[in-house]
Amino acid sequence: MKNKIQKHEPDFYILFSTIMLVFIGVVMVYSASSPKALADFGDPLHLFKRQFIWAIVGLSVMILLMNVDYRILKKNAGIIYLITILSGLLIFTPLGIELKGARRWINLGFTTFMPSDAIKLGSIIFFASFLENKKEKVSTFRNGLIPAFLIIGLSTGLVYLQKDLSTSATVAGTMISMYFIAGMPYYVIFISGLASVAFLRFAIFSEGNEYRLERVKAFRDPFADKLGDGYQIVQSLYALGSGGLFGVGLGKSKQKFFYIPEAYNDFIFSIIGEELGFVGTTFVIALFFIIIIRAFKVAINSQDRFAFFVASGIGFLVAIQSLMNIAVVTSSIPATGINLPFISSGGTSLIFYLASIGILLNISRYTIKDRSIKNEHNS
Repeated sequence: MKNKIQKHEPDFYILFSTIMLVFIGVVMVYSASSPKALADFGDPLHLFKRQFIWAIVGLSVMILLMNVDYRILKKNAGIIYLITILSGLLIFTPLGIELKGARRWINLGFTTFMPSDAIKLGSIIFFASFLENKKEKVSTFRNGLIPAFLIIGLSTGLVYLQKDLSTSATVAGTMISMYFIAGMPYYVIFISGLASVAFLRFAIFSEGNEYRLERVKAFRDPFADKLGDGYQIVQSLYALGSGGLFGVGLGKSKQKFFYIPEAYNDFIFSIIGEELGFVGTTFVIALFFIIIIRAFKVAINSQDRFAFFVASGIGFLVAIQSLMNIAVVTSSIPATGINLPFISSGGTSLIFYLASIGILLNISRYTIKDRSIKNEHNS
């Protein structure tokens, strides 16, 4: 029955919402980065032009993958995963460079590359292939649980070694969510919760991670040290609060003038709130919500288990990372360095997220619209 499923148009809502987010991102990167770009490069358009180029490249990758049969990824899942893991290991070679106090980038000469973004997508593809192949064995201890958590541990651990707790949590959350919908035993959920708490405690209180403990303390009352560890969060809240319902106007932010560090990157949502107000932030959140909901709809109507897990994994990834970023800038969780998908400045993140959407759109082209056909196909 699989061969009788006709290829149709990609999901319009996912495509439209993604393009809108990228457009908003390019505009807001220009607005939020112009003071720093002028100070550092003598050109207020420097970071905007770079983001615009990455957006064009990313959208081209999305269109390409939208037209490449996703089943090719299934056949090459192991190779894709191996390449992403090896790219992560390059961090610890002379090619790895340290920026902003962390070693997370590879120097390619003409630009830098962040392997953790590749690991996110590579892990989803490989784990989807693993879950599909295991089928009913996915819930068994020896053939399901042990290998599943070895894969999760490898992906998460490699990112954590780059001193990137937020991204490692995103990878772990995405993969565990995929495992859950595949049939993870319920008792494992409880064990995973305890293990996560233990891991976070180690990551915060272990020697050499004092800065994370300071962030947790600042989160409890950022205004107690508003010129120290709570400074970034306090300035973010000032930006969001001053925006009101409709914002102060596009390009008229005051907090971007060196009050908020990383105003065009991790805290760009604060500038959106200041310039476009509650209406603007709600619109952005709504676009993310559409992508996430439609991703799960694509998964439910997919024609095979691999497509189901890949589409679900991409939905979980977008949901977890966007939620974490917005939670940070609104002081709902302790500050951590994680960007806002499709919007924050950064070429690697933008390209790999658009690549993910391209794969999702391709899967949507092969979805089964008639449920009676789907039931016959599954039988």
